[in-house]
Amino acid sequence: MKAAWIEDMLSLIPPIAFLVATRAAARHPDRDYPFGRHRSVAVGHLVASVALLTMGVFLLYDSGSGLLTADHPPIGTMQLFGRTFWAGWPMVAVMVYTGIGPVVLGRMKVPLAEQLHDKVLHADADMNKADWMTSGGAILGVLGIGIGLWWADAAAALFIAASILRDGWGNVQHAVTGLMDRTARTVDDAAEHPLVGRVEDYLDSRPWVRAHDTRVRDMGHVFHVEVRFVPVGGTVDMARIHQTVEDLRAMDWKLDDITVAPVRSLAEGEADQQV
Repeated sequence: MKAAWIEDMLSLIPPIAFLVATRAAARHPDRDYPFGRHRSVAVGHLVASVALLTMGVFLLYDSGSGLLTADHPPIGTMQLFGRTFWAGWPMVAVMVYTGIGPVVLGRMKVPLAEQLHDKVLHADADMNKADWMTSGGAILGVLGIGIGLWWADAAAALFIAASILRDGWGNVQHAVTGLMDRTARTVDDAAEHPLVGRVEDYLDSRPWVRAHDTRVRDMGHVFHVEVRFVPVGGTVDMARIHQTVEDLRAMDWKLDDITVAPVRSLAEGEADQQV
């Protein structure tokens, strides 16, 4: 129950990070932030991921130490309306009640996170999954104590802690690599984002492009695209460059900031030699 209470407190961090990051990302670029504040989403993702990881570490320590010291947690009786009953029953009732909301909200947030390409919201959905897993583990632990299995509480918490720790560590890794300008990936970081391939396929289809190099980085909700290409015949048509930018921008709303630059060669050391 103590672990469930701490987990509930930590679970407030991801939604707060989501609200703050979304508000900051909506602000227009200015002198201090010429590229906008889209990175606030990545910072919010890191904050939410650290909260998830912290919760997993605490649960692992708390349950592991209780198991190693053979701690026998007592659950006594209580009186209500003149009746005496086991205190574990209201604990189970509270855990059931508090576990329903996260199940529903977590499933609702995942498709929205994919649609908005919001990794903070996706981490929040992971935290919701941790919420209901913690509730389920607490129920099993309380019932286990009730039938005389003193180790049931710690064992259930250990299982939950391992799952939460895995999700937290994975999210921290994804948040850090995103801040390091890794190629744009899907909201769950399972694979390279399909838009990267679509941009490259579009450039491959342009007959006036002899060779090209594309870099797509995730800025939060949107992507920044940098294209360097070697024109056929060594000549540049500004109208074609303008049309390329417009076509890429029309491909998806996430392709926000697009730079298309002609170069003489894509070879290393010559990449900045623009035509």
